[in-house]
Amino acid sequence: MNVFVLSCNHHHAGLEVREKLAFASEEQLSRAYADWHLKHPESELVVLSTCNRVEIYAATDEGNHELSSQHITDFVSQFHNVPSDEFIGSVLSHHGAKAVEHLFDVVCSLDSMVLGEPQIVTQVKDAYRIARENDSCGPLTNVLFQHALSVSARVRTETRLAEGRVSIASVAVGDFGRNIFNRFDNKTVLVVGAGEMAEETLRYLKDEGVERIVVINRNRQRADALASQFGGTTDSFENLDEWLGKADVIVSTTGATETLVTHERFERIRNASDRKPVFILDLAAPRDFAHSIRDIDDNVFLFDIDDLEATCEENRKLRRSEIKTARKIIQGQTERFMQEVYHRATGPVIQRLRAQLGDISKSELEILFRKNADFNEVQQAAIEKTVHRIVNKLLHPPLETLKDEARSGTPHGLLDAVKRLFNLGE
Repeated sequence: MNVFVLSCNHHHAGLEVREKLAFASEEQLSRAYADWHLKHPESELVVLSTCNRVEIYAATDEGNHELSSQHITDFVSQFHNVPSDEFIGSVLSHHGAKAVEHLFDVVCSLDSMVLGEPQIVTQVKDAYRIARENDSCGPLTNVLFQHALSVSARVRTETRLAEGRVSIASVAVGDFGRNIFNRFDNKTVLVVGAGEMAEETLRYLKDEGVERIVVINRNRQRADALASQFGGTTDSFENLDEWLGKADVIVSTTGATETLVTHERFERIRNASDRKPVFILDLAAPRDFAHSIRDIDDNVFLFDIDDLEATCEENRKLRRSEIKTARKIIQGQTERFMQEVYHRATGPVIQRLRAQLGDISKSELEILFRKNADFNEVQQAAIEKTVHRIVNKLLHPPLETLKDEARSGTPHGLLDAVKRLFNLGE
């Protein structure tokens, strides 16, 4: 059996290349599976397409030797109408055990932008489900992806790889925000600025149940675009002070070169308000809020990039220390999977070879015993034992060689040689 993976991920390819090769919808994936099986009807295929990676896992059984990484490259090129020389330098190609280990790395998020990210497990499950729904899986990919999800569960259980948030936004909301508020669904969120950090932070806040969102940005069009994405509203920059007094959570990510909210300005706002708890995430560099604002009263909780990054780095260190344990699990499970593949591929051939040599031995022994009727039972048993021992010793070297070759991939070459040498047929 053969397993191939063609991987275009964030480590080796830019966003532009990944976008050209992406499979953006289930409908497009269905067309891709149909096209693939017209060309390779006996093979199996699973496509994993996310914002960070496009990976094609193809597999073929022992009798179909024609499949190679080149077939996958040609398929991707033709399907997306993108010349292969535009992306071939940005993709990785693995075969056999390397392809299996790569999938295990991916599903355990050792190959992710955010080490230990949980989303990838769901993405792999979805990719596998869609492939099954399109009748694109078979014996090998079914076992491979089920095994991958099992390995992922082991790594999550036996390591601390998924512990501790490591992105600024997730630490801000999950670690710091949760220490201030028990719930977010009844809070008003003010977002000042409309960049990527604001968007990511809003995503985490929405996950916590936030419903009331107001976005204020000097460019109203960008504010409208961000607010509509999360079901929020916008207001003009002139009304910023009013919202600074109303908001429970303030997320500020402007590109201002000078302090946007001074100590004096925010103190006036607090004096005019009921001084309820306010959680301020100053994610701008340089800071939007004066550092001393946190000392105005006990209900002002101000955190900036430095506060958050320190926690992120501690969590990153924790995760990095767990990589060695995770890697050991993955390597052990890859070897185990390849052994299972080896048994599947070589088992029938070995069985036929043992049966054929057993039949020959039995036939020759019957002839010997007929010609030497004076052999007693003890002598016959001793001769049979010797013949069986000779057969096993003759079989041992080729079977061990098959086993060794199987560790790095299915030993098609040796299997074919054994079948031809001993005339085993299919």
